[in-house]
Amino acid sequence: MNHQLEMTMKTIKLGLALAALSLAPTFAHDKHEHATFSAGEPGDPNKPARTIEILLNEMDYAPAKIEVKRGEQVRFVLRNVGKEDHEFLLATTKENLAHAVEMKKHPHMEHDDPNGVRLAPNKTAEILWKFSKAGTFEFSCLIPDHRDYGMVGHVTVK
Repeated sequence: MNHQLEMTMKTIKLGLALAALSLAPTFAHDKHEHATFSAGEPGDPNKPARTIEILLNEMDYAPAKIEVKRGEQVRFVLRNVGKEDHEFLLATTKENLAHAVEMKKHPHMEHDDPNGVRLAPNKTAEILWKFSKAGTFEFSCLIPDHRDYGMVGHVTVK
């Protein structure tokens, strides 16, 4: 291989490596992936579920307190009746607080997890969830400042 061709190949490889490195943080922060979930597990669409409708208002949820039985499967029907985008992210308080810190750094982060969704105004989504663990869990909106203004709800699993 001649020297000029060798130098061109090294330049191309370096350029590709730098491009890959510059894209890595974008992919790492735009979506979250979790192998396990603290509040249970994604539901089975072939099994019965109780439907609970939750309205996402400006800075609150209605209802904000829910009780379920351990092992129960719930179909959350989420309706954003507010004027801004809102989220519903089901986890522990500790996990949601940590996630909120990340959201302040990356406010346009997308959620593709089965325990969370971001909704534009006048949109509806569903989350099918099986509560396989007892305890108190929360759902909150982690768009910067929304949780601080009161967009927090709780699920008690008995």
